[in-house]
Amino acid sequence: MPKSNKITKETTIAEVTKNYPKTAPILMGYGLYCAGCPMAQSETIEELAKNNQFNLKELLEALNKAASK
Repeated sequence: MPKSNKITKETTIAEVTKNYPKTAPILMGYGLYCAGCPMAQSETIEELAKNNQFNLKELLEALNKAASK
């Protein structure tokens, strides 16, 4: 069970994929096909967005929308 019911910029990719499996299509849509890779275990959503020049706000909104379904 997730600690929080909301994905934040501090949430790691590993936490997202483990606690919110319905977010997988969102992550894949952003080109993240290796959510199980070692780097993804500690990389936060904020770092993912920054490193890939994604809009953090839009990414968080999409992830939280998928997680709430």
